[in-house]
Amino acid sequence: MIGPSRQCKQDFTIIAHRGASAYYPENTLVAFAGAITMAADMVELDVQLTADGEVVVFHDEKINRCTNGKGAIADYTLARLKKLDAGSWFAENYADVRVPTLAEVLKFCQNKIAVNIEIKTEAVTDKISGGIEEKCLKVVNHIGMRDHVVFSSFDPRAIGHLKQIDCLSPAAVLFEKKYYGSKMPSQIVESLGADAFNCSARELNGKWLADLKQYGIPVNVYTVNDEKKMMRLLTLGVNGIFTNRPDVLKRVLADFLVKSKE
Repeated sequence: MIGPSRQCKQDFTIIAHRGASAYYPENTLVAFAGAITMAADMVELDVQLTADGEVVVFHDEKINRCTNGKGAIADYTLARLKKLDAGSWFAENYADVRVPTLAEVLKFCQNKIAVNIEIKTEAVTDKISGGIEEKCLKVVNHIGMRDHVVFSSFDPRAIGHLKQIDCLSPAAVLFEKKYYGSKMPSQIVESLGADAFNCSARELNGKWLADLKQYGIPVNVYTVNDEKKMMRLLTLGVNGIFTNRPDVLKRVLADFLVKSKE
C-alpha cells in the first residue's frame, strides 16, 4: 500500500477495515483506537458530506444502520449529526460514541497510524472545485498527514479529480465492473494515473495477479476475516489485506513469515 507509517516485512500492509470493526462500532474513534492497539499498519475509513458541506467519516448513504437517526446523511448538518448515538447499534456500552469528522480522525491518527480514505460514490459529483476530493485534500494538508494518507474510490471521477488537484497524492482504484468491464488492472490504473489496485478477495484471480506483478502495481484485497483465506492471499503475494480483525491478520502474518523462512 502507499505511504503506511509502519510496515511488516515483505512490504505487506495490515489494513483495519473501518477500524477494528469486528470489535468496535465501525468508522468511529474507538474503532480506530482499537486498530492502533492491535498494531495495524493502516486504518481504512469512508467519507461522506453533510448538508453543510462538512467531511464526515461514515459508510452508508443513510444513517439508519449505524446511528439512532433516520434518513440520508447528506440531509443532516454536522451539528445535527453530532447529536446522534453512533455506538449503541453495536453495543450498549458505546452509547456516547459520535460520528467523527475527517479532521478529528486524522488528528487522532497522526503520528500513530496511516489512513486509507475511501471517497464514497454518493458524495462524488462532476465538479472538481469545492467537491469532496478537494475538501479531503485540504483537511489532510492542514493537519499534516499528507505523507501518511492514501485515497481510494470505486468512482473513477474521484480518482481523476484527486489527480487533477494534486497529481502526487496517492490513490488506489477500487474495482467495480460496471466502470471498467473486462479491462486488465494495469490498464485501469494507467488510464486513471492511479498508484494501486484494490479489489475483493472473490474478484482476484491468477490473470489479474500476474498482470499486476508484471507492471509492479500494488494490490490490496478486501474484506478478509477468515484465517485460511488470509494465509492463501499472503501466499499469493498480495501487498495488503483489509480486515475487520487486524489482530487475527497480525497473527496469521507472523505465522506466514515463520513458515516462509523454513
